[in-house]
Amino acid sequence: MSTATVEPPVATKQSQLEQLKQFTKVVADTGDFESMRAFKPQDATTNPSLILAAATHASYGSLVEKVITDRKNSGLTGAKQVDDVIDHILVAFGLEILKIVPGRVSTETDARLSFDREGTLAKARQLIALYESAGIDRARVLIKIASTWEGIKAAEELAKEGIRCNLTLLFSMAQAIACAEAKVQLISPFVGRILDWYKASTKKDYAPTEDPGVQSVTEIYNYYKKFGYTTEVMGASFRNKGEITELAGCDLLTISPNLLAELAASDEPIEKKLDASKARNLDLEKIQLDEKTFRFQLNEDAMATEKTAEGIRKFAADIVKLESVIAAKL
Repeated sequence: MSTATVEPPVATKQSQLEQLKQFTKVVADTGDFESMRAFKPQDATTNPSLILAAATHASYGSLVEKVITDRKNSGLTGAKQVDDVIDHILVAFGLEILKIVPGRVSTETDARLSFDREGTLAKARQLIALYESAGIDRARVLIKIASTWEGIKAAEELAKEGIRCNLTLLFSMAQAIACAEAKVQLISPFVGRILDWYKASTKKDYAPTEDPGVQSVTEIYNYYKKFGYTTEVMGASFRNKGEITELAGCDLLTISPNLLAELAASDEPIEKKLDASKARNLDLEKIQLDEKTFRFQLNEDAMATEKTAEGIRKFAADIVKLESVIAAKL
């Protein structure tokens, strides 16, 4: 009989991605289904730029063609027909995503409606109706709306109808507070785009701990937890892995496939940086905002004003490009 001792198995180190999932809900920032299957996020977010990229990629051509075939005889013509097809394409991508992720999908409204409250309401209701007609519970869908005053007020009304919203293109505390007071479901503060602005403005690089985008999300998260707001905070638009690990503990983080891959390839330890219980003990002053105060505070923040406007322009431009692609196919 052998007397050799059997060594216990060596504990496998967890990847940073698996560690992060213990503190934070990980969301895939992509329209690519294969990336979602690979990284197993809880939720997924899309935007016009991601859908444009996916819709013009050969892998997803059949999905787009099927929508066009199905909607060719809708009775609509011209711009209304193109608009109808795009709504159905957005939802078609969302439906495929919901087969992969266990949680929610974010589907964006037309950025050209960013200053049109009534138009935003109509578009959000239309998108939710399409999801519900396909058998999807509205609780699994977040309607993405720009964090303008009009967008926030539309989201406030939609919340009363049980339509949950993701307020995007958010760069300032004023926008965050207005969203929380409106009881929106979730906000997406843009970490990387804040960093972009400061790097261009100051001509210097920032370590992750000094990153202005990281500091902005940390400030918003702490404020929300201090005053008991239920609105979820989802950091977005990351430029590097360090920004993500500095926000471990945030409610959610939406991460691009290339950065998900970096996290999955590393087993360096991650520490929880944001903590709701600690935030509740912070000495913070509650800020009161009406429309006039919101607009003035946003105006005083050059970075937030410029990045919000730039983001709306870029998403609007990508919707126009998508319209051109669809119109040519029709």
